[in-house]
Amino acid sequence: MKYSRLTKEQFDEMHQEFINFLATQSITADEWQKIKTEKPEVAEQELDIFSDLIWEGVLNKVEYLEHISEKQLFLFHISEATINLIAIKVEVEGIDITTQNGYGWLQQNLMDDQVNIYTSTKALTEDRNKDIFALIQQGANITKGELYRYMQEVVQE
Repeated sequence: MKYSRLTKEQFDEMHQEFINFLATQSITADEWQKIKTEKPEVAEQELDIFSDLIWEGVLNKVEYLEHISEKQLFLFHISEATINLIAIKVEVEGIDITTQNGYGWLQQNLMDDQVNIYTSTKALTEDRNKDIFALIQQGANITKGELYRYMQEVVQE
């Protein structure tokens, strides 16, 4: 398995896609029930293969990721060859940017001396999707990139 198995909730949401996946392998609903009962290891393999296919499809489309913690905000833009990072670190005691008040404070005080903004670019490895998946495993979320693009304008000023 290249990535991780989808959760039960994710499988529930993708029920029809999983049925279609099984159908491409000429596995009927009755046969699937029989496989789960008589050959659970084969059923596990099918779940893993389906999970990897779904992850590949999702990761192929990812352009932006965000990871936010109490004092730091990491904004990623993934191009064909690089991961571009804008990192924001808040050095103010008592400010938690994961809260509405803390995030509001950051918006109002972005240019404060106690807010540090860094940028970085890193080349992707040969396996772009695995690089992206590693960031997701560390807590990053896929986004549409509005915040990255906004911060990119701020950084360029």
